[in-house]
Amino acid sequence: MNRAVDNISIVMVEPQSPGNIGMVCRAMKNMGLSRLRLVKGCDRFHPESLKFAVSAKDLLERAELFDDLPSALSDCTLTVGTTRRHGKYRQEILSPPEVATLLKSHAAPGCHAAIVFGREDNGLTTDELSLCRWHATIPSSTEYGSLNLSQAVLIFCYELGKATDSPGGGRIEQLATSLEMESLFSQMDTCLQKIGFLNEQNPGHIMRSLRRLFFRSELDNREVAILRGMLTQIDWASSDFDGRKRP
Repeated sequence: MNRAVDNISIVMVEPQSPGNIGMVCRAMKNMGLSRLRLVKGCDRFHPESLKFAVSAKDLLERAELFDDLPSALSDCTLTVGTTRRHGKYRQEILSPPEVATLLKSHAAPGCHAAIVFGREDNGLTTDELSLCRWHATIPSSTEYGSLNLSQAVLIFCYELGKATDSPGGGRIEQLATSLEMESLFSQMDTCLQKIGFLNEQNPGHIMRSLRRLFFRSELDNREVAILRGMLTQIDWASSDFDGRKRP
């Protein structure tokens, strides 16, 4: 029987401690999740990984390996980047229960979701977070807010398992995948630079805001195709544009 959590991957970006990989596998298996994706990082078969995985060594063996985060998310529709820092590009940050509720309500047949965790020392970069549809954090003490990586994974996995085990939820239409959204953003960046809308010295400043806007719009693949067609027409129509903004 296919369960909702079977379509949720835990993604670890450049994990630095083999023991943490093993403990994450154990936390996942405790809560019924089985799909682990690793973006570079330390050796998953290091003795420490095997030691702390205990009876979850099968998750280590089946873990999928990727060279970068865009590749790890390319087939995912629902993506959540975790962070403990707030800031200009880290807004609308959700809690683990809110993430679980969103994933449940947005899940469609065949929809693949991913929860992304960053490096133990510095977490995810702003650019890596911008690849994710939603951002999330675990509310913790202001005196000492840093959680061990495996503890953070366990909290999210617990909430995910609890939410997806209850009845109801789900949507009919399929949201655009991460690969489809990234293709849109890449074309948008090129087109908007060409017509002088983006500052060529720092195009990412406005593009991050546009990413948040379109992620909130919850586009499906047909809507992405319409926008990409519009951008193609703009690109063609501006073929003689000299790069200067009109007064």
